Amino acid sequence: MKLTNKYFALAAVGALGLTSCSDTLNVDAPSQMDQNMVYNSTEFATNAINGVYVLFGEDPYTSRMCGVWMQNTDVEAMSVQQAVATNHRQAIWPLQGFSNEGWNDVYNVWNNNLQAIERANQVRAGVDASSLSNTDEMQQIKGEATCLKTFRYYLMCNLFGDVPYYDVAAKWGGEIDLPRMDKNIVYSRCLQQLVDIEPKMKWSDVNTGGIERMNRDFAIGLIARIALFRAGYAMTFDGTMKRADDYLDVNSNEDLAVTYTDLSGAQKTARTYTEYYQMAKDYCQKLIKLKPRELYPNYEQVFLNEMNYSQENNAEVLYEVAFVQNYGGDLGWSFAVPNTGSCANGTSTAQVAMTPTFYMSFADGDVRRDIDCAKYSHSNDTVAAAAATSIYAGKWDRARAAKDLGSGSSKGTGINYPLMRYSDVLLMLAEAENELNGPTALAKEQLMKVRARAFAGAANYNEMVTNYVNNLNSKEAFFNAIVDERAWEFGGEGLRKFDLVRWNLYAKKVEQAMRTALCWGIATNEDLMADASVKAAYPEAADYVNWANRLWYVKSGKNNRKEDITWYNEKYKIEEDDATMTANGWQYVNWGSQMIKRTRTYIYNGTDWGTTTPVKTDNGDGTVTYELGTAPNTTKVTVTDGNPTGITRKDVYAASDYFTRLYRGYSGGALKGDGVVPYLIPICTTTLNASDKLNNDGYRILNAYNGEGVNVEVATILRENYK
Repeated sequence: MKLTNKYFALAAVGALGLTSCSDTLNVDAPSQMDQNMVYNSTEFATNAINGVYVLFGEDPYTSRMCGVWMQNTDVEAMSVQQAVATNHRQAIWPLQGFSNEGWNDVYNVWNNNLQAIERANQVRAGVDASSLSNTDEMQQIKGEATCLKTFRYYLMCNLFGDVPYYDVAAKWGGEIDLPRMDKNIVYSRCLQQLVDIEPKMKWSDVNTGGIERMNRDFAIGLIARIALFRAGYAMTFDGTMKRADDYLDVNSNEDLAVTYTDLSGAQKTARTYTEYYQMAKDYCQKLIKLKPRELYPNYEQVFLNEMNYSQENNAEVLYEVAFVQNYGGDLGWSFAVPNTGSCANGTSTAQVAMTPTFYMSFADGDVRRDIDCAKYSHSNDTVAAAAATSIYAGKWDRARAAKDLGSGSSKGTGINYPLMRYSDVLLMLAEAENELNGPTALAKEQLMKVRARAFAGAANYNEMVTNYVNNLNSKEAFFNAIVDERAWEFGGEGLRKFDLVRWNLYAKKVEQAMRTALCWGIATNEDLMADASVKAAYPEAADYVNWANRLWYVKSGKNNRKEDITWYNEKYKIEEDDATMTANGWQYVNWGSQMIKRTRTYIYNGTDWGTTTPVKTDNGDGTVTYELGTAPNTTKVTVTDGNPTGITRKDVYAASDYFTRLYRGYSGGALKGDGVVPYLIPICTTTLNASDKLNNDGYRILNAYNGEGVNVEVATILRENYK
């Protein structure tokens, strides 16, 4: 049951002690209502929980936390300008979030999360105090509130690090201004509350609202996810990445323990990171046993359902945020294939992009590549091919939306957003089992299910599925395969950034992306591949000599479908030369050639005369004159035609501006940093000024690289006696 405008209005009534979320809703302040009346009526209690859901429809979530802030990684990465931004998303994207200390968007995100947590705590307290507390409906409402609270803390801990924890609803005279609490304690406390309520929740196929309301299916999956984060790494106060076991007394501090009952009825307590991996495994297996389901045969079906505004319970999606047209939903707006100019179904701003190296990482036959990555766009309802640095999230395209959104529409598409899919549960189980016992048959079975769909019908199915999985015979190899598989399966869904954090692979993966891009660029250039020093420094460039420097295509008509672009090549180089392709009507977009930057200048008599190509003039007397430089700073060189000119052409090759800037907050544009990415965002000064307990000390928040980035120089190649 999608929250309609009616439900959004009623939701504000149900959040006790809070004002309405919008001045335009025109409802009584909830503090004017009697709490006993609210929670002794299922209808009013439902309105109260709607007051938590409604915050998903506000910009801090629907745009910022939903996806725009979930970059830059080796998968999702939005290009940035040269200048360092302050108080802008252009600082979030290149990992320079420290300069957002005064940004109102950060203030709003902080408040949006804490408001949701407070409302969820109020619902939990209200249900506990109700005379109807033990009814199925009330326990379901309490479970939804617990899921919502846990999910919001998952966001906060990954965006801000250690954050204030509110265990219960605020009360008059109670302490509201709280200091940061270690994120591992936050995770553990949220997990215990969720573990306690999960058995009393309803499955999505019997709960009112199905997968558009949090349900038992999702609760079990969320427990597994948070258990993995509790087992994983995160930024600590001293600016290093550590597990809880590395710096906390996990064996004695009860705030770090969670007690639960597994499917066999055995009671377990998770304290160490290994025990939290076991907890994740237990809960994944619990869902698979109690509520088994199959993946859709068609990988794209989930996203087609969302663009068709349809939902299916007990299927692949466990829970999806129910957005309302004209109120919420940035899928098709910032999560979007670009729609610019005059488009029948409205326009997009397209702020979730995909890296070209991610696109190229897919194996041949993997259907997910062209769904994750849109190498096309729309302009004036005409489809266009995209260059390598202009690939966007392809899973949601407003041009394909079932509803007539209107040519004047932009935000608020009403397209739902999946917070968890069943394939996530399968891969979490595979990961946890491998961590505990290595690549067992159980672990391989889950990975096989996910890859089987990705390569269904492919000529290389046995190679890419059966043989690929069966050959993963070490714990390290299987883990690396899971890291890759989660990228391919969830590309564009905003999971990668937080996954890289918990694995402590963030730095390694962005360095790999930069190195791969640079080597790909080198491989497109014959001069560089012939240079001995370049080959010695970048020997793996030889691995990319078949990767395309250009993609060639032809359009079948001036309509708006991605199918109307026919690609001559989609990944590899072709034998035909450019002139032949052009003569046959093919057009191209640059790919590998965008990965390298060449700066060409001209030198004469020890002076560099800049990038302007020398102008050659035939004097008619057997001599020629070359004019170098740009007026008024020029010089002329006259020589007998065919003789040495004394002019040297200087080509300096370096990493592209695109990749240099993507991660510069970590490495300044270099290929290597110190292994710790400054991914956290500072608490806004507005919040700090109102608090006696909070500050931005530690966590690498305020001491990251703040420059414009320095391109990694590959080689300088000189050609003497330019003609």
